[in-house]
Amino acid sequence: MENDREQLAMKEARRRERTSGHGLNDIEALENPDSDLGLCGWVLVAFSMLLMLVTLPISIWMCIKIVKEYERAIIFRLGRILRGGAKGPGLFFILPCTDSFINVDMRTITFDIPPQEVLTKDSVTVSVDGVVYYRVQNATLAVANITNADAATRLLAQTTLRNVLGTKNLAEILSDREEIAHSMQSTLDDATDDWGIKVERVEIKDVKLPLQLQRAMAAEAEATREARAKVIAAEGEMNASRALKEASLVIAESPSALQLRYLQTLNTIAAEKNSTIIFPLPIEMMQAFMK
Repeated sequence: MENDREQLAMKEARRRERTSGHGLNDIEALENPDSDLGLCGWVLVAFSMLLMLVTLPISIWMCIKIVKEYERAIIFRLGRILRGGAKGPGLFFILPCTDSFINVDMRTITFDIPPQEVLTKDSVTVSVDGVVYYRVQNATLAVANITNADAATRLLAQTTLRNVLGTKNLAEILSDREEIAHSMQSTLDDATDDWGIKVERVEIKDVKLPLQLQRAMAAEAEATREARAKVIAAEGEMNASRALKEASLVIAESPSALQLRYLQTLNTIAAEKNSTIIFPLPIEMMQAFMK
């Protein structure tokens, strides 16, 4: 818990550093570049507005755009991001000749990490795959700071999975999946923060072991179970011998108890096999023959 809090505190500190000083200037330069259009740019913008007014009402259908609730639009005017950053949801206005826009999906995106062949810390080769959930948190950064945020996040997730699992033993990979997923999420979230992407969740789906290792582990587990079964059987025999010893002492104290036990045994035999006819003989008669 303390390590998680320290990581969160460090992450917040890095974000404050990025949004202060040079970081704030960079964001303002992205979202407020209208002052850098220059004289030629303003002439082109004025000409575009004039052309739109002349061709009304036909041009209105080219100027008004709609984005859905889960989308944001990044408008470029003469190649620069328009003041105010992302637009939407709803209606927004563009100039037909000088403006272009890119729609950014703000919903959570899910993708599978392909199975990665990883060499663990104890020199065991395993194949591990997973799933990542992320969403675009800042549409302006996702468009301006990276060419393809989705492809970059997918490649980064694959390399992060290999790097994280390379520092773990096989036993840790099989038992500490939640800790590995949390470590991957923190690493991915830090790396994609500059791209305007928030990694919400990472899960390890499956860990595939080599066939020979599976056989060895199965043989080890079977041997362990057999050894445990033998120990349990030995303990049962020991307890049974103690009980028989106590029963023999009780029978030795009372000779009639042996006769009752004899009759009980006959009753049991008659119940199991009804076709068997048993003639009980007194024990004293058998003792006479033995003498």
